[in-house]
Amino acid sequence: MEDIRMKFGIKVKVLRLSKGYSQEKLAELADLDRTYIPGIESGKRNVSIIVIEKIAKAFHISISDLMNTL
Repeated sequence: MEDIRMKFGIKVKVLRLSKGYSQEKLAELADLDRTYIPGIESGKRNVSIIVIEKIAKAFHISISDLMNTL
């Protein structure tokens, strides 16, 4: 069974690529440090609900849509 951090990271990466965003662009849109996104996508970061909200807003989706299918 995959770790929830890895599942979340994969979901973020798939959404990011579908939007055509670079990791730097997503970080900018989410008001996060540019080095944070690679850590999320690789499953190494244990993100807070605040960061989850920022990422959802950057993708213009709800938190529930972001968390769906994890």
